[in-house]
Amino acid sequence: MTEAELEELIGDCPTLFHMAQAGSWPAIAQRGLLSTTALLDLYRIGGPDREAIEGERRAACIVVERAGLPRAVIRDQIPMTDAGLLRALPEHLSPSDWYRTLNRKVFFWLTRERLLTLLSAGAYRNDPHDVLEVHTALLVAAYRQQIWFCPINSGCTKPMPHPRDETAFRRIPDYPYNEWRRKRRRGERVVELAVDYGVPDIVNFVCRVVRMQRDQEQQIIFKA
Repeated sequence: MTEAELEELIGDCPTLFHMAQAGSWPAIAQRGLLSTTALLDLYRIGGPDREAIEGERRAACIVVERAGLPRAVIRDQIPMTDAGLLRALPEHLSPSDWYRTLNRKVFFWLTRERLLTLLSAGAYRNDPHDVLEVHTALLVAAYRQQIWFCPINSGCTKPMPHPRDETAFRRIPDYPYNEWRRKRRRGERVVELAVDYGVPDIVNFVCRVVRMQRDQEQQIIFKA
C-alpha cells in the first residue's frame, strides 16, 4: 500500500468501529482496549483456564476477575466454529492456531455497514452493546507499526468459511490495496483493521461511545 492509497482509504473510512460489551466503556477508558491475550496477562490467568480461553473456541462470553481490577468480559466467538476453520485453513494451521492469532489483536470495522451487520446477527441482536467510534487517521498515525489490515472477516466462518491463512493479515506497506481496489468498491477494500496486543490509550482516539441495539442508538455514553 502506498501513501496515496492509505490516504484514500482513510478518506473513504474516516471512522473505525469496535463493538464492546454493554457497560464496558468505563473500564476501557481506564485501562485501554485490550486483546484477549492482554486481558489474560493483566488478570494473571494461566494454566488450563488460559488455554481454554486463548486456544479454543469460546461459545459464550467469559468473565474474568482479579482483586483491585474491574470485572472484565471476554467476548464469545459464536460466528466461528472449528468445523468451519478446518475447511478454511490450510493443513499447516489448526483452529487453535487461528484462535491464538485473533486473540493477540484488537479489531475494528472500517464501515458502519459492517458494524450493523454484526449488531444485527442472531447472537447479538437482542442485546445492547457499547460501540466505540474511533478517529481512523489519529489511530493510524499513532499505531502504524502495530497495525494489520485484513480483507475478510477473520472471526467468522458462517455461512461461508472463506479460505484464510497467516498471510490474511498484512502490515500497511505490504497490503495489496491496488488489487482489492480493482475488485471491490470503496469501504470494502480493507475489511478489518487490527492492532497488536491492545490500544492502552484508546480514549485519545475515540470520537463517541454509543449504546446500541441492532441499528438503534439508545444513548451517547461519551463524546470527545
